[in-house]
Amino acid sequence: MIGIRLKMAREAKKLSMQGLADLVGLSANMIKKYEHNTSMPSSDVLLRLMDVLGVEMDFLFHPVQVELGEVEYRTKSSTPKKLLKQITVDVTKQAERWLTLKELWLDFPVKPYCLEANLPTVHLLDDIEQFADALREYWQLGTNPIPKMIDLLEDLGIIVIVSDVNTDNKFDGLQAMINNTPIIVVSSSWPGDRQRFTLAHELGHLVLPAYLSHDLPDDWDIEKACNRFAGAFLLPKSRMIHEFGEKRQKIYAKELVYLKREYGLSMRAIAYRAKDLGIITATYHKGINIIFNQNGWHKQEPEVYASENTHTFKQLVYRAVAEQIISESKGAELLGMPIYQFIQEQTLSNGTNDATDAD
Repeated sequence: MIGIRLKMAREAKKLSMQGLADLVGLSANMIKKYEHNTSMPSSDVLLRLMDVLGVEMDFLFHPVQVELGEVEYRTKSSTPKKLLKQITVDVTKQAERWLTLKELWLDFPVKPYCLEANLPTVHLLDDIEQFADALREYWQLGTNPIPKMIDLLEDLGIIVIVSDVNTDNKFDGLQAMINNTPIIVVSSSWPGDRQRFTLAHELGHLVLPAYLSHDLPDDWDIEKACNRFAGAFLLPKSRMIHEFGEKRQKIYAKELVYLKREYGLSMRAIAYRAKDLGIITATYHKGINIIFNQNGWHKQEPEVYASENTHTFKQLVYRAVAEQIISESKGAELLGMPIYQFIQEQTLSNGTNDATDAD
């Protein structure tokens, strides 16, 4: 039955039942019957639905394999529910492909996420500094800048989904679980520094709860805690002091630009971090915010940090085809592209034999 899939495709297009009905020449009540699986569309109607929704027949008839569990959105109060549904549909579709590939592979090369480290307990917000340092040490990251946050998280067994859904700056992140596998979602339209901070923030939501004290302060705020973790994880305290010194009366914007380039953290986040660590006073930090607002830097900073993208899934699909774990047609299906395009991309050619092929 196509009910769930039809609803997913409709919500992905941000269409109401009436909106879809108008486009295919049906009543909204009939669309409702299709989605509730109390009626089945004719072949002609099915083709019209596929055309309007931009989906293949395989998608509509393929059983739903995954359901997002423990979904946590980081959104603004103005975020439309339709946008959240659209993001959820996109995430579900991408996660299904991951799960399909994993099930077809007897010895899946990506290790499952697991954190069973003896890390310090967090009693206060300031304890997060030591916690982030200990986590870096456990994962053998040292204190140097993390080149690619997406690569790191994927190596740890966390699925990172970069969504192309147009969020119009009304969505700050999503974390969910599928079959005990953590998923973190960011937008492809965000600059890299925002992606990295969001990834680190969501990582905080994943790792912190198991290490929180039972006697936290009354004013404890998990969002503030995860923001503090994100800053500490991306730019450790020891590196901040190395770069700025322990106390500063003044910090130039150019210094913030240099550190942004090196650590992939926004200028505002670096300034906030300097305030958290007592390098600058809260009063001076307010002055920095005023300058940012006056210059429009609170909306767009002077330099754009390049966005990150995920490549692990595509790489695994090509590897699975090369090792004859799946067929080329299955690989094309998993990557959502025509078979001819898949063949061209995997060989880096226009259909000629791959120069790397060997007998």
